[in-house]
Amino acid sequence: MNTFYLKVIASDRTFFAGRCQALTVPALDGEVGIMAHHENMVMAIAMGEMRITDEEGKKINVVVGTGFAQMMNNRVTVLVDTAELPEEIDIRRAREAKERAEEQLRQKQSIQEYYHSQASLARAMSRLKATSKYK
Repeated sequence: MNTFYLKVIASDRTFFAGRCQALTVPALDGEVGIMAHHENMVMAIAMGEMRITDEEGKKINVVVGTGFAQMMNNRVTVLVDTAELPEEIDIRRAREAKERAEEQLRQKQSIQEYYHSQASLARAMSRLKATSKYK
């Protein structure tokens, strides 16, 4: 099977570095699949679930924040705010964050605060969705 090199870098750690068969990333307009020898490109990544199929065929599901992906010469570099496995997510904290964000959205706030609250809610929802899917 053809493989390519993938490096996933979050703000706090290098999440993954190695060869893989396929990668599916959440883009702004839907999911994008990447396989070996994909056309060179740069794309924005939306908050959501990223799926990696490593060189042995093992599937790894990752909850990612916003960021960018670059495909160049059969090498993919993914830079994201956060990257976590569903089993690393504290469900209680994610629920509390969701409730806090919903409460902030109900209050009168500036446009900047509104977008910040909206982003917090989206992150909490994607984390909760991933944990419920893989339990």
